Amino acid sequence: MAAQPEASRTVRLTTTAADHHVAQLTAAAVGLSLVDAAIPLPLPGVKPGLANIVTLIVLARYGWVTAAWVSGLRVVASSLLLGYFLSPGFFMSLSGAFCSLSVLAAARQLPDRWFGPVSWSILAAFAHSAGQLVLARLWLIPHDGLFLLVPLFAVAALVFGIINGLLAARLLREWSAPPEMIAHTEIKNA
Repeated sequence: MAAQPEASRTVRLTTTAADHHVAQLTAAAVGLSLVDAAIPLPLPGVKPGLANIVTLIVLARYGWVTAAWVSGLRVVASSLLLGYFLSPGFFMSLSGAFCSLSVLAAARQLPDRWFGPVSWSILAAFAHSAGQLVLARLWLIPHDGLFLLVPLFAVAALVFGIINGLLAARLLREWSAPPEMIAHTEIKNA
């Protein structure tokens, strides 16, 4: 029996509308990560985390699993585009994303009446910073002096967590409104 040549074998991948939607959301998160990387800030590691707005929206609309996919794909794609894949910066980003997603998994179980995008964002921002500081302490800067930066990172997490949460909450409200209402709001705010 003769073996078939390799060229005749084809692999067909079928994608669903949900797959395309996750790809679009991930692209939006990657785009915001690129904007984030272009913003000059005085201290390394302190960034607005604009891509987390997309993660919060996905968490609220599609659940934790989809939010984890979008966040994980964003970390990998952004690191490839920015040229730091498998560098310390990649692992710092990955540890922050892992910690924030872990906290979001628990926070999503809290009552919606008192917890929403703003509180989720604040909790995730603190978890992200904590994960990065712990990894930096264990791997990159093995000195307890690193923890002197905790107050600065805590203030940044609180400020950016509130801002990103408010933006996510606003976008969720506008996107859940009927199209006529969104068009009316755009005209009214113009």
